[in-house]
Amino acid sequence: MRPYSADLTPPWKKKQPVPEVPAEPGLVVEEPETGFCGAVIRCEAGTVTLEDRFGKHRVFPLEPRGFLLEGRVVTLVRTATGAPVRPTRTASGSVAVPGARARVARAGRIYVEGRHDAELVEKVWGDDLRIEGVVVEYLEGVDDLPAIVAEFAPGPDARLGVLVDHLVPGSKESRIAAEVADEFALVVGHPYIDIWQAVKPAALGISEWPRVPRGQDWKTGVCRALRWPDNTGAAWQRILGSVRSYRDLEPELLGSVERLIDHVTVP
Repeated sequence: MRPYSADLTPPWKKKQPVPEVPAEPGLVVEEPETGFCGAVIRCEAGTVTLEDRFGKHRVFPLEPRGFLLEGRVVTLVRTATGAPVRPTRTASGSVAVPGARARVARAGRIYVEGRHDAELVEKVWGDDLRIEGVVVEYLEGVDDLPAIVAEFAPGPDARLGVLVDHLVPGSKESRIAAEVADEFALVVGHPYIDIWQAVKPAALGISEWPRVPRGQDWKTGVCRALRWPDNTGAAWQRILGSVRSYRDLEPELLGSVERLIDHVTVP
């Protein structure tokens, strides 16, 4: 005779144990009641704070609420120390150094084309740059780069790195880069029309960046194609808010910025 259990509840109706998962910074979960999906940025007594891809924060109680982690229900718990969790990595993927003080600024500099470029570099590499003492400045274009480099006078103790948009063979930018580059002045770039395109479309919830017809302002064309208001400043804040770490950026930009940091921090 086959033994039968006295419990006749179907297996799919039985309450399964819910695994506990430490609420580590960067862990992406979904709160099922509201559908809010975001990364853990803070975990305190009884609450957890999530940040979505647009930079919006929401605070939820830890218990008895369950969260969805890769489609399965889990219970978030504080780390064993009981202290607020701290990031173990910076936004660039480097090992975080809690409590580290900013180094006195080096004579070397990194120049980028515009304010948007500078803000993106700061958001992802800011912690690293402060520890290394590297200052980032923006140029408002590259047309005057030869004169700016000549005035800076790069040397062994004052190396210069320059990040250029749309650095492709035959472009104006490539000709200027070739004119100013030398042992102490490194010019690198990315192939995108604007720094906006260096953000992965998936980070914004779109399949690809729109194709804007020639002769039309590219940023305005992007806003209209995506049905955003014709306000490029507001559009940029939306894009910047979608970037949480280096994972949201294209490899071509990542490699270029890392090369610049290495160049200006050579002993």
